[in-house]
Amino acid sequence: MIVRLPAGSPSLYLVSHPDHVQHVLRGNWENYQRDGMLWRPVRRLLGQSILSDGASWEASRRIMQPLLTARKVASLAEEMARTVNERVGELEGYAVSGRTFDAAEELADLVNQTVIKVLFGGRLSRAAGHRLSLAYDRATRAIAFRLLMPSMPYSLRLPGDRTFMAAVKTIDEEILPMIRQGCPHAPGDVFSALYQARAERGEGERQIRDDIVNMYSAAAETTATALTWLWPTLDAHPDVADRLRAEVDQVVGDGPVRASHLPELTYTSMVLRELMRLSPAAWLFPRVAENADRIDGVPIEAGAQVLISPYATHRLDGFWDRPLEFDPERFAPGAAERRHRYAYFPFGGGPHLCLGKPLFEMAAPLIIAAILSRFRPTVRGGRPITPLPAATLRPRQKVELTLVHARREAA
Repeated sequence: MIVRLPAGSPSLYLVSHPDHVQHVLRGNWENYQRDGMLWRPVRRLLGQSILSDGASWEASRRIMQPLLTARKVASLAEEMARTVNERVGELEGYAVSGRTFDAAEELADLVNQTVIKVLFGGRLSRAAGHRLSLAYDRATRAIAFRLLMPSMPYSLRLPGDRTFMAAVKTIDEEILPMIRQGCPHAPGDVFSALYQARAERGEGERQIRDDIVNMYSAAAETTATALTWLWPTLDAHPDVADRLRAEVDQVVGDGPVRASHLPELTYTSMVLRELMRLSPAAWLFPRVAENADRIDGVPIEAGAQVLISPYATHRLDGFWDRPLEFDPERFAPGAAERRHRYAYFPFGGGPHLCLGKPLFEMAAPLIIAAILSRFRPTVRGGRPITPLPAATLRPRQKVELTLVHARREAA
């Protein structure tokens, strides 16, 4: 399952078989660099940190990985739950008035507040966090043309360039003042630990800025995108929605949601994993072969672009029964034992496994449970929602929601 795509020079290969994906992401990962398509344009936003490669990636990962382990994130769970409950409570106005709202915008802001609280303590105001979230959204969408033409010189303007650079400027205007204030008392949040580690190495604000932007992206983008896809998916699968609501009613009841609820939200986790199978936020992992290689007998020349797509591999009928159907039962406890390790990789794999994975696995179930314990969201319009393949896989159409109170519906 290696396909050479008609792209001229350099050669372009799509690799989708799990064995071949494993070879690129783990077995011979040092030969396949994060460069070219996607990475070159995105680097103008992210700089040099955990989403780059080489020495800067190694240094950043050594510093940041201990700050985002499952154990460290678990220690922040109660604070995260409190923030989620407070922010979900603000949706009450929609339920009372019956007004619709843009799910992508509202959920991005919800996730944003949660991530900012956990990662940065009280260093960013609500208004600053909102501006940061909107700037990330604009940058992600504006990159589409550069994604398709990564070799195009930046001296030549493409559609979206102006919007992208304005978004980067806004992000810097929010992040850099926070860095310049320093961390005199190191209160123990993730940002403080990161700041102190970089300061001990004598590194300046630009490296700290890149680390923060990468960390924020890893923590917030996947969660917000997945939660936007959730509601049209549930709307199309009412049996799944009913079972999900039943679990939340049983585990959380009238709320508030707490960190202690997480181990009991089994079906919620199954739904999220199946959602990430069919609608993975990170839908494309491009690589550049540094040296010539062979994958299952197919020669890959030095400099060739190699595309790995969870969106494609997650749909292979040789590894998934009824691959186009949404079925959370695929992720019932124990089911993963029968699956190829690289048949499912929404967070990447090998040394470049996404550091934001523990945050996603905690924040997303808490947010879903908090929403469903209070409200019954309904998608307005009933039109098909199709993907927009930008830097992340977002819905092309606006997802509009209305809310009713959960207890009123039950009555």
